[in-house]
Amino acid sequence: MSAQCDVTARRATGEVMGRFERYLSVWVGLAIVAGIALGKLFPTAFEWLSGLEIANVNLVVAVLIWAMVYPMMINVDFGSLRHAGDRPKGLTVTLVINWLIKPFTMAGLALLFFEGFFAGLVPADDAKAYIAGMILLGAAPCTAMVFVWSQLTDGDATYTLVQVAINDLIMIFAFAPLVALLLGVAEVIVPWQTLLLSVGLYVVVPLIAGALTRRHLFGQGGQTAVDRFTGRIKPITVMGLVITVLLLFAFQGERILNQPLVIALIAIPLIIQSVGIFGLAYLWARGWHVPISIGAPAALIGTSNFFELAVAVAISLFGLNSGAALATVVGVLVEVPVMLALVKLVNRSRPWYERASTV
Repeated sequence: MSAQCDVTARRATGEVMGRFERYLSVWVGLAIVAGIALGKLFPTAFEWLSGLEIANVNLVVAVLIWAMVYPMMINVDFGSLRHAGDRPKGLTVTLVINWLIKPFTMAGLALLFFEGFFAGLVPADDAKAYIAGMILLGAAPCTAMVFVWSQLTDGDATYTLVQVAINDLIMIFAFAPLVALLLGVAEVIVPWQTLLLSVGLYVVVPLIAGALTRRHLFGQGGQTAVDRFTGRIKPITVMGLVITVLLLFAFQGERILNQPLVIALIAIPLIIQSVGIFGLAYLWARGWHVPISIGAPAALIGTSNFFELAVAVAISLFGLNSGAALATVVGVLVEVPVMLALVKLVNRSRPWYERASTV
């Protein structure tokens, strides 16, 4: 692998986990409390905000989602794709888990819990909405935070870029039909026009914009210019996520206050899904003698979600005050503590994992 690509990969992961990433669940929790309070105090203002729509896309949320997604796309180096075939086993684990297993297990768990174990605890219409939100999470593999998880487990940074770049390319073509299929199985009506518009707005256009921005910045000053630019706009990304969550819970406040256990009910299958997918991918990589520097990130990519995309599509398809949007935000709330626990597990189990390569 080229020295330049390796430098790019190391810088994309970052040297340490930032304060925002480490305390993401705290910021989201505070936004939830603030959103519920503001929604109770200023209901008319939030009703007005919810009406700022074009083709079922809320303009305020569209701007906020772009603030989250666009900077992530700048960090995706599609030049790394030339190394895709260097170590095919790790890539196979990532792609099979992300596209042939994870979306279906998430849909299955959502149906099992909300149409089985939790039947009667929440209204049937709400249950279908939560299922829809969880399906959206399961169909969106991580594209940004995985760089952090890779760095924290001493992952191969260049190979992580390869995995992310290929997943992003597949997502352009596979996300919409996969979501439509699984929502249909869950008997949720899918407005295809809105779904395709969402993929275009929140995947294709930011991906192209990010690639063009990266190319321009690299021509101006190399990777240093890319890092400087993404560092400057990172506060905007943070604000985008926090304000989006605040808006969602301003609209969801009444429902949550009437059903205080709903967040816990949504979190249970999400946590089971995360642990189960990680265990499957991690054991597969170990059994297949994939080096841990590749196997650990492969497992963590499958476990983590592109929750920004899931939130955006849930809002576009079902509305700001929908149960689907609420479920995707609960995904944000539980992801960081779960992922940090799994990172710790990887680091503690390293001697056990590496013994497989000596057998």
